[in-house]
Amino acid sequence: MSKTLILDGLRVAREIHQQTQKRAQKLREQGIVPCLATVLVGDDPASHTYVRMKGKACEKYGLSSIRIQLPTETTTEELVAKIEELNQDERVHGILLQHPVPSQIDERKAFETIALHKDVDGVTSHGYGEVSMGFGEFPSCTPAGIMAILDYYQIPIEGKHAVVIGRSPILGKPASQLLLNRNATVTVCHSRTVDLANHVSQADIIIAAVGKPRFVQGDWVKPGTVIIDAGYNKGNIGDVDYEACFSKASAITPVPGGPGPVTIAILLKHTVDAAERMLNRLVYK
Repeated sequence: MSKTLILDGLRVAREIHQQTQKRAQKLREQGIVPCLATVLVGDDPASHTYVRMKGKACEKYGLSSIRIQLPTETTTEELVAKIEELNQDERVHGILLQHPVPSQIDERKAFETIALHKDVDGVTSHGYGEVSMGFGEFPSCTPAGIMAILDYYQIPIEGKHAVVIGRSPILGKPASQLLLNRNATVTVCHSRTVDLANHVSQADIIIAAVGKPRFVQGDWVKPGTVIIDAGYNKGNIGDVDYEACFSKASAITPVPGGPGPVTIAILLKHTVDAAERMLNRLVYK
């Protein structure tokens, strides 16, 4: 019986970071410091942790970061005004609005305010539309990270049946589009899907992004399936029953250590991409 391959996201992230660091250094030599602005509204502890991690990663790999902290009572109008200010700031190449925002804020309106050329987190509908059509510059970071893992381990995508469990606008939906653009046959499942286990049992590739711990069961999975667990639940538990699925899978991501670290690596890569494009616009004006 063949051995199950563990798809190590930390390993993939390290390679992306190394390339990003080299490119950031080259930009610095030309007088451009790639800069990511993070906007955090409120006092959510997990959000503070994520923003701090992103800031440390920027520092480690040669980018600069600006952290904008807004109070919990911030209005939609105030948040939009701050994002518009960052859009106009030539020092800033990428803008990330940390999710979630307090309930009084129109999150979608805030996301849509981010300038397309600074939407390094891939959250605008304009950016999503371009990615879906196959020419977008900045796909959502976790779906892009999933594709990076598949490519790093040379997992075949073309002609394979991929089942995406989850339809969020920054994970399930863009992941399905990226797979479709690579000639996979894609089924998108969700909370209203009838006979979910039957759909999953037909998959060559499973992307679990449903936000429920150990949701995908071992007896749903056919032998030889590639499983990407994009879920993260309390207690370092993914959306896949890892122990039950491991022996059935040909390859599987661990939790933690799967798409998570690659997501941050893609965010920094996109920021450097944006800085390079800005330099090119300056050069060719």
